[in-house]
Amino acid sequence: MIKFRRLLLTTLLCFATLANSIPATQSDKTDPIERASANIAGAILVNGHSMDYLRALTDQFGGRLTGTPAYRRSAEWAANQFREDGIKNVKLEPWTIPNGWDRGWAKGRIVSPLERPLHIESLGWAPSTPAGGVKGEVITVGDLAPDKLKAEAGKLKGRVVILDLSSIFANGFGGFARLIAALPIFKEVGASALIVGDSERNNVLNAFGFTWGGQTSALPLAQVGMEDAQLIQRLSAKGPVTIEFAYENSVSGPTEVHNVIAEIPGREKPDEWIIIGAHLDSWDYGTGAQDNGSGCAMVLEAARAIAMMGAPRRSIRFALWGGEEEGLLGSAAYVRAHKAELGKCVAVLNTDNGAGHPKGWKVQGRADLARAMKSISDPLLTGIGAGARSEETSFDTDHGHFMLEGIPALDLWVDMSHYGEIHHKSSDTIDKVDDHNLAAGSAVVAVTGYAIAERAEAIAPHINHSAVGEILKKAKVDEFLKSIGVWN
Repeated sequence: MIKFRRLLLTTLLCFATLANSIPATQSDKTDPIERASANIAGAILVNGHSMDYLRALTDQFGGRLTGTPAYRRSAEWAANQFREDGIKNVKLEPWTIPNGWDRGWAKGRIVSPLERPLHIESLGWAPSTPAGGVKGEVITVGDLAPDKLKAEAGKLKGRVVILDLSSIFANGFGGFARLIAALPIFKEVGASALIVGDSERNNVLNAFGFTWGGQTSALPLAQVGMEDAQLIQRLSAKGPVTIEFAYENSVSGPTEVHNVIAEIPGREKPDEWIIIGAHLDSWDYGTGAQDNGSGCAMVLEAARAIAMMGAPRRSIRFALWGGEEEGLLGSAAYVRAHKAELGKCVAVLNTDNGAGHPKGWKVQGRADLARAMKSISDPLLTGIGAGARSEETSFDTDHGHFMLEGIPALDLWVDMSHYGEIHHKSSDTIDKVDDHNLAAGSAVVAVTGYAIAERAEAIAPHINHSAVGEILKKAKVDEFLKSIGVWN
């Protein structure tokens, strides 16, 4: 029944596309943007290439850690895809990550009071353990106040610290900044290593790191499965527990990385532009299918469909970013490099929430942008079920640094009810992606981008620093952004 409903919906969309594609001489009342949008959506929903792009990214390149050979090859491949779709202005724009990093092997076990192997891996951008690994009695720490850590140096020296994440993040994401600041203090007081318990059942591990900006952590930092961590805590409540572990990573120092940028010049206002982006990098447990191969496929498919229409009124740039998982690095580098022309950026569209069915767009706390989007959402997106607007504000993906500049920012809003099941896990593979939902998301991205570029007026104005600050404060992310040095 579900497959039948999807087939029926696709068929109805196809008929709607054909109906809306009637030439102007037969339907003078049809708005030109609506006619063009119908053709764009039709090119995506009927014989589109979204899944082809995603299949190549996941099956040819797999996990695409920033700066690794897999990432470099995928960037070159993506640039060629843009060119094959008829876009002539394609660039690999370089920036530098402070440290390249690649995961190696890992092993560990509880030594006493019983022997048991651990499901263990290094956290991202952590250095290798010393030769022979790390062995020590565990101690749990949940208070990261610098004075307290230094006062307890005697207890921490030589110990393996288990971080109590429930306490550290009890008051929200601000705990991340406190954790980053605490890492060098743990090294200063002589802790031998740090571990964290994962939050996933069945000892499934989620790939992540506890650094920002491509910096390596001061100490070896590992994760163990949830059930393993709970066992360690139960044993610790009865007496001393000793564990040992070792892992080996490759840390390469400053490494050049490329964003992939393609541009269709505007026919009337070429100096004004919008940018449609997604991050190309991924973690390495799975093949980065939904995070964020799906977003990349949507951007590539949007570029292909829009390029078939000829030049829009304004220029459209398509971007595949590197370094998102390490702190939105590629998009931040782009904002810095193009600072002088950001005043001409009309809007940024981002897609990085997986391949669930699209609902609409998040407008990052801007009620004026939500109102303005009504003229696009109601006539063009409602029929795909994606006409909604959310004023939710976030700084967790690549629209973030554009938003800080006051540029109207849109983040694709999709159904994420099953996203957590695969996010950053070895299960993030293409078999979890619904091809209809992926195509629908591609259509929403393409139609919205084209409509914003084609409008006579800008979708919404830039807002000033103070107005951005009020949005960040209301969303309770301002203090975190200050702590990591990206907002003042």
